[in-house]
Amino acid sequence: MITHRQLVACGLRRGAIRRRLEAGRLRQMHRGVYLAGPVMPPLGEEMAAVLACGAGAYVGHASAAFLHGLPPHPAKPDPVTVAVVGRDLRRPDIDIRRTTTLAEDEATEVEGIPVTTPARTILDLAAALPSAELAALIAEAYAQGLTSAGQLRSLIARHRGRPGTAALREMLARERGPKITDSEAERRFLTLVRAAGLPEPRAGVRMHGYRVDFLWPGERLVVEVDGYRFHSSGARFRSDRRRDQDLIAHGLTVMRVAWSHIVDEPYALIARLAAALAGARLAQPFASA
Repeated sequence: MITHRQLVACGLRRGAIRRRLEAGRLRQMHRGVYLAGPVMPPLGEEMAAVLACGAGAYVGHASAAFLHGLPPHPAKPDPVTVAVVGRDLRRPDIDIRRTTTLAEDEATEVEGIPVTTPARTILDLAAALPSAELAALIAEAYAQGLTSAGQLRSLIARHRGRPGTAALREMLARERGPKITDSEAERRFLTLVRAAGLPEPRAGVRMHGYRVDFLWPGERLVVEVDGYRFHSSGARFRSDRRRDQDLIAHGLTVMRVAWSHIVDEPYALIARLAAALAGARLAQPFASA
């Protein structure tokens, strides 16, 4: 990615730039920002969006979460969201969010691209995310060692009154409060399944060297229930991921259920589970064909 100013600094005049555009050697991404060459780099859209917004611009919100490898978006958000400090700015095809302040320790770089830190990204997203998605975002950031409760509380204190601080403060207060044990979470989950009239699973079954919480053998669906609010260690989190991958490699579908799904959104959880069971049954004829 290169800006018009950089091209001029390289000695190219307006006519030379126009000829390269006509020949396809440059491609305009935004006003004054170009792709040099035929191949779009993996994070080219993010760099182009930041360059188009000028100084004091950082990839932010959902786009920043994607750059840090955090949920809620497994796929690259489109358009790119950019946080701009202290300026009202509009650019076509860029989701620009004005912010009054962004301290030096709230910004970093990913692959050379200016981006908000994981902690600031969580704060920016906290106002818009449902509680279950916010819990998943924090848990993933903890597990990857990208932030800590102390960093998040420091940001809350610094940005008192900002949208998202109340939701984040409540989520962190829950973390300090009484925790749901794994066994209690499993009991509540099974109660929900029975109340919804869904087929009853087998509990505590050993599959391919692992004990799984719940198994629907006909549908080859495994549900693992996580009782603790934010899994306490990154090692356990990574172990759970390896376990899921091993089970998937053996042809099983693995669905993880967090405490917040059980407590905060039981109806949505049951709807997702029913859809997973129905989808597995529909897929069986194709798998056997």
